[in-house]
Amino acid sequence: MRGAVPTQHAWAPAGPRDQALAPAARRVRCRATMQQRLPLPPAAVRTVTIPFADLRERDKDLGGKIEEGLGPRGLGIISISDVPDFPELRKRLLRLAPRIANLPQDVKSELEDPDSRYNFGWSHGKEKLESGKLDTFKGSFYANPILDVPTTDVALISRYPSYCRPNIWPTDHLPELEIAFKALGKLMLEVGLMLAHHCDRYVMQHGVGSYDGKSLEQTIAHSRCHKGRLLYYFPRQFSKQKEESGSVSSWCGWHTDHGSLTGLTCGLFMKNSVEVPCPDSAAGLYIRTRDNQIVKVVFGEDELAYQIGETTEILSRGHLCATPHCVQAPSGENASDVERSTFAMFMQPDWDEKLTFPSEIPYHQELIPPNGTLTFGEYSERLVNKYYQART
Repeated sequence: MRGAVPTQHAWAPAGPRDQALAPAARRVRCRATMQQRLPLPPAAVRTVTIPFADLRERDKDLGGKIEEGLGPRGLGIISISDVPDFPELRKRLLRLAPRIANLPQDVKSELEDPDSRYNFGWSHGKEKLESGKLDTFKGSFYANPILDVPTTDVALISRYPSYCRPNIWPTDHLPELEIAFKALGKLMLEVGLMLAHHCDRYVMQHGVGSYDGKSLEQTIAHSRCHKGRLLYYFPRQFSKQKEESGSVSSWCGWHTDHGSLTGLTCGLFMKNSVEVPCPDSAAGLYIRTRDNQIVKVVFGEDELAYQIGETTEILSRGHLCATPHCVQAPSGENASDVERSTFAMFMQPDWDEKLTFPSEIPYHQELIPPNGTLTFGEYSERLVNKYYQART
């Protein structure tokens, strides 16, 4: 277990929860209240894109792109183009999603880990989103692509099972999954670290923190908590689609990631084991904008996208903004029996990383103690209670 001395973020609030912020560092409001009725989605919006060749240059000024894509007026998502090896690694892993979803039920049961609240191995119908309904539209396979065994400390494994338990791989039934999962996850982390570096530069240019502390890049690089999620959206019948017509969140309910940075691949659609284009132009990823509009967001299938999570918004005092998002399923007769696979890489602080929450934080205020300080492990475990059934 790491030392008990608090680690100070380069742009984290350093003082008490009610400490006044200097004008240059004052938290920027990211979005309007989200309770009112929302309008129908307009046409699709393209993500801001950064070429990989620019991203890898640590001294290149990408502040304009970061602000446009991830800042208070941006969508909270940005894409990276021309990432070496990414197109091949993406397809190699996503083509395995239907294979694991269609393994015999007894095999999938062996891959479940209820003690981690289904945050390792196979999970289907366990997560609760939006109104509290169980999410049965998709199945997920979770693993840490960087560390098979994050820790051997029994006390930590018991306290933070969502992060500290070991990976579970279908070695006897789908051995290629582990290889493909780790290869894509590690690449997405490497690119994410490059993006985090430029996010640090942008935030610090706005007067939040200095280089004498721990940056977002360092926080992610030193973490043992990273989690990959291979998602498989089950095909639906036309009759079922009509029952849920008009729901923009018909394939994945509205939520905001609570970590630091989430890497996303473009979805891969298949019908009868054959890859097909998306059968419905309205289907896909939707985002709630800063002015409370809903837009469909698109990026190229060979591009790697990144979204900001709640923890980064908190620590940047709103200069980088988290992204409420959902997924709409395709509808219409052409969409019958179409399945979708995708992959998300959740980059987040270590479980013992101490976070100091400013008093104006808009997220989960009921979870924050009076002193405004929680470790990331404590914070995330409290959030897990909201979305999963309590352990028995």
